[in-house]
Amino acid sequence: MKANGLLVALFAVLATAQVEAADAPASVIEHYGLEQAEKPVSERAGWHKPKSILVGSFIPGVAEALKSAAPDAEFIVANPADIAKQAAKADVVIGFCTPEVLAAGKSIRWIQLVTAGVENCVSIPAVRERDILVTNMQRIGGPIIAEHVMAMVLGFTRGIDVYVAAQPRAEWRRSTPAGRMEVIDGKTMLVVGLGGIGSEVAKRAHALGMKVVATRASGRTGPDFVSYVGLPDELPKLASEADFVVNTAPLTPQTTGIFDAAFFAKMKPTAYFINVARGKSVVTSALVEALNGKKIAGAGLDVTDPEPLPPDHPLWKAANVIITPHVANDSDLGYDAQIKVVQENLRRYVAGERMLSVVDVSKGY
Repeated sequence: MKANGLLVALFAVLATAQVEAADAPASVIEHYGLEQAEKPVSERAGWHKPKSILVGSFIPGVAEALKSAAPDAEFIVANPADIAKQAAKADVVIGFCTPEVLAAGKSIRWIQLVTAGVENCVSIPAVRERDILVTNMQRIGGPIIAEHVMAMVLGFTRGIDVYVAAQPRAEWRRSTPAGRMEVIDGKTMLVVGLGGIGSEVAKRAHALGMKVVATRASGRTGPDFVSYVGLPDELPKLASEADFVVNTAPLTPQTTGIFDAAFFAKMKPTAYFINVARGKSVVTSALVEALNGKKIAGAGLDVTDPEPLPPDHPLWKAANVIITPHVANDSDLGYDAQIKVVQENLRRYVAGERMLSVVDVSKGY
């Protein structure tokens, strides 16, 4: 099992972080609007103070950085290749959720993920069967990913992708690219999945004068800067009225493949599709057909299916596409917020308090 870049970078910073628990929670909770569980974790069946906590050995000193949050626990530091073998003693796992780890770790009661995406974890039957607590990084990357969305929006409307492509050829042409150089003020953006990331996208779009509508599975409530919040079954109608459709929805059985040929047929031929959530929400062949058939104006993709995108994939040559390699959450801010969440949640778990950013396993997010 290979560690992804985020996990390595997070542990690298975590290894040297010395954030006191008393200073950690307030600013992160307030700034990102993190939610606390309704009940303390001590009320969950099988809860007890952890005796053994499993983390990876990517960077020396990880256990020492977390020790202050769980001073009485044993930290098991394992090589990625041996992590499953070391899981047998663990009560808590930080950064890992695989079938192999859970099969070996029969005593695991809590998994702290260091990413927002949880679909690979919650799809493991043992998570539900054993009622394992899963927490993640909800909302932490929202502002950063929202900026990436707006960069794509403005890249299209100002023809930046066209001019950048002309630059290596030293082409100075003041002619306006066909269908470009638009003003987004007054345009309509549909945000699919009005959660933490979606709300941040909506906030920025509204600030630039756009009308924002959205869908969400949990109900019709939303912030003041969203003019209408619909339920998932309203997606086709709202898509037909939008100038930009932005996918920020979690990947669940209900959202897998929702952006198919029928969906793209509903969109305006002048509208753009932007995906910063999960590639498997899109039927890729239908997207390629919609682009090449000029059924939509373009697509901004930070995620694809498959991923990585093979060099010979038709998306690379499809009309009016901006592709970034799953980097929307990258920034110059480091991982201070993630560090604080991990440390604070570990402190709360040990103390039996209400946990932050608890995943609803039944919903898949």
